[in-house]
Amino acid sequence: MSESLTISSNKVVDAPYFGLRIEEAIARLQSVVTHTPLTYSATLSKKYKSRIYLKREDLQIVRSYKLRGAYNMMSSLSADQLQRGVVCASAGNHAQGFAYSCKKLNIKGVVFMPIITPNQKVSQTKMFGDGNIEVKLVGDTFDDCATAAKAYTEAHNMYFIPPFDDERIIAGQATVGVEIVDDLDSIDFVFAPVGGGGLTAGVGAYFKTVSPTTKIIGVEPEGAPSMMAALEAGEPVTLDNIERFVDGAAVKRVGTTTYHICKQVLDQMCLVNEGKVCSTILQLYNEDAIVVEPAGALSIAILDEFAEAIKDKTVVCIVSGSNNDIDRMQEIKERSLQYEGLKHYFLIRFAQRPGALKEFVNHVLGPTDDIIRFEYMQKHNKETGPALVGIEVQQKADYDVLLENMNRFHINYTALNDHDNLFGYLV
Repeated sequence: MSESLTISSNKVVDAPYFGLRIEEAIARLQSVVTHTPLTYSATLSKKYKSRIYLKREDLQIVRSYKLRGAYNMMSSLSADQLQRGVVCASAGNHAQGFAYSCKKLNIKGVVFMPIITPNQKVSQTKMFGDGNIEVKLVGDTFDDCATAAKAYTEAHNMYFIPPFDDERIIAGQATVGVEIVDDLDSIDFVFAPVGGGGLTAGVGAYFKTVSPTTKIIGVEPEGAPSMMAALEAGEPVTLDNIERFVDGAAVKRVGTTTYHICKQVLDQMCLVNEGKVCSTILQLYNEDAIVVEPAGALSIAILDEFAEAIKDKTVVCIVSGSNNDIDRMQEIKERSLQYEGLKHYFLIRFAQRPGALKEFVNHVLGPTDDIIRFEYMQKHNKETGPALVGIEVQQKADYDVLLENMNRFHINYTALNDHDNLFGYLV
C-alpha cells in the first residue's frame, strides 16, 4: 500500500518556467537527444478506463532521460572549463549520460563509481564515452564515491557535473515535458519518478507554466522517501538508511534547488512498495514487451492508487529508463511473488521421527502448493530439527489455507516474510 502527501496548492510562479532557461536547453539538445515517443497504452487505458500514454525515455540514446540534463549543463560551460575536463559521481544513468556528452563534446571526463558497481554498468559507461572518459572505482557506497569525486575535482581544477541539483540539469530534464506538450493536448495528470528531484522539478516547472491545470504527481520508492521527508520537514533532510533496490531513484537527500521547485509544482507526492514495482516490471514485459528498470516503472506502479481519480482522464506516465541488468531478473521475480502474496518462507521445526516430512507434504500442503526451497539439518538428541522451507502458492487465498493446515496439524513454524531481520539472514 502506497503513502501519499498532498502538497499545498498555493503555488507562486517566480518567473516563466520558475526561472529555468528551458528555451536555451531546447536549442542545445535539439541535435543531440532523441525526441522520444509518446505512445498510447491500450492495455493500461482499458484497465483504468482512461487514456494513458507512456513517455518512452527508455528509448532515449542512453536509455534514460539523464542525457538531457548532463549535456545541457556541460555544453553551457566555457571553453576554458571544458578544456580542464569534467567529473561526475554515479553508478547509473547519470554516468552514461555524462559519458555520452563527453564523447559528443570531445572533452575529457572522469566518472567515479563505487567499487561494488556491476561490470555491466561500468562497461556501458565506457562504451558511451568511447575513449573520452576514465572510470575510477572508489568506496563501497555512493556517498564515499561522491566525496572522492568532489575532492578529485578540486585537486585537478576540473568541473563537477551533479546528477540533479543544478538549474541547468533541471532545465535539460524539463525538455521531457516540452516534448509531451508538443505531442499531446489537454493532459490531466503527469506521473513522474522522483530520485533527487531533477526530472520532476523540470517537467513540473514547464507544465505549471504552460498547462497549470495539469496535476503533477511525484512517485518515490517506499524504501527511499527523500522527497517525501523533505516536503514534510519543510527542507531537504538526509535519510539515515535507504533501500537501494530502485537504484535510479534511491537517494538519501534531494537537491536544495530541486526541492524548492518541487514544493511549488508538485500536486501530490506518493510512495510505492518495491515489490509492487517488481510486479509492474514483469507486467510491462509480459503484456507490452517493454523492458524497464525499477525507477522506470514507478510512474506506472502507482496507478492503482489513482484508479478513480484518473477515470476518463488523459494521463501521461514518464518511463524514465531501461538500464536494467538482466542478472537482477531473478530478484525482481522473487520480490514480485512475495509482494503478491504468492511466495512464503518458513522456519519449520519438524519432529525428529521418520515420516514427519511425508505427513507435511501429504496433509499440510494444498494440491497446487509447491516447495521451491528446502534446507534441513538433522539434529541428534533433539526432539525437533529446523528446516528453511520456501513455498509458492497459486493464489493469494491459498496462503490462509496453508496456515490453517499448519495449525491444525500442530506444525511448529515461524513465518519469515513478516520478520525482516530473520528473513534477511536466512533467505
